[in-house]
Amino acid sequence: MNRIVTLGVKGGPSLRAGASMPSSSLLELDGQLIVIDAGLGVARGLVEAGVALNRLAVVFVTHLHSDHVLELGGLIHTAWVSGRKDRIRVYGPPGVRAYWAGFQAAMAMDIHLRVVDDGRVPLSGLVEVVEVEAGVVPFEGLRVSAYRTTHPPVEHSFAYRFEGAKTAVFSGDTVFDPGLGAFAMGADVLVHEALLPEGIEAILQRTGGGEKLRAHLVGSHTMIDDVGRVAAIGKVGKLVLNHQVPVDDPAFTDAMWQARAGVAYDGPVIVARDGMEIAL
Repeated sequence: MNRIVTLGVKGGPSLRAGASMPSSSLLELDGQLIVIDAGLGVARGLVEAGVALNRLAVVFVTHLHSDHVLELGGLIHTAWVSGRKDRIRVYGPPGVRAYWAGFQAAMAMDIHLRVVDDGRVPLSGLVEVVEVEAGVVPFEGLRVSAYRTTHPPVEHSFAYRFEGAKTAVFSGDTVFDPGLGAFAMGADVLVHEALLPEGIEAILQRTGGGEKLRAHLVGSHTMIDDVGRVAAIGKVGKLVLNHQVPVDDPAFTDAMWQARAGVAYDGPVIVARDGMEIAL
């Protein structure tokens, strides 16, 4: 079964009752299970998608903003205490190795006790961290490539392309970049972040954010019209809107998102929801 499950589709780290969870996705391709990003809720999302956590083997991190990485350590730890004994590989930008070292230091007492009292394999030897750069990422079974995106003020941020029987591309967070369209050329699915400009004022009012937040949203993300342009440049089979800003606001309907993306792109546009399964 080749599929994508959008485990969390919210842009930003805040949580509200009954609302979507921050960014994470599952890619199942040619028998491989790959988690892309690990925002809050990723472990629960995987379980609800029918994936036992002791099957966790591969995680790709696009960048180190908290809405993409806050539950990375918790996901790995929970997979470990759920019975994972084989290696877990984490691919991500420079800095992800320090994140993992910091998590282990914070949880040192618990990790030690679970090795000594429960007889578990040492967690430190279970996890391999690979810090990637742009280009081909060494990966057995699939062709994987990384593309450096622009997401100020983050220094290292990547989109990923996974090629097997099908091809899926995940944008991560990025400003509008025609080069990302070329990177996604011919993909069956492009999962791309999206910002609806009409929703910015609603976000500022809801969060109490000011002009700095406005400047970040406008200067670090891709407006929905430009998301459609990226999909059109890449001639992708379908476009999935992820990391939506705003999200769960009834004032902004799926039809609004789709119409704006559809100005430039004439393929299917899916406004993702938490737990949505998309066939490849």
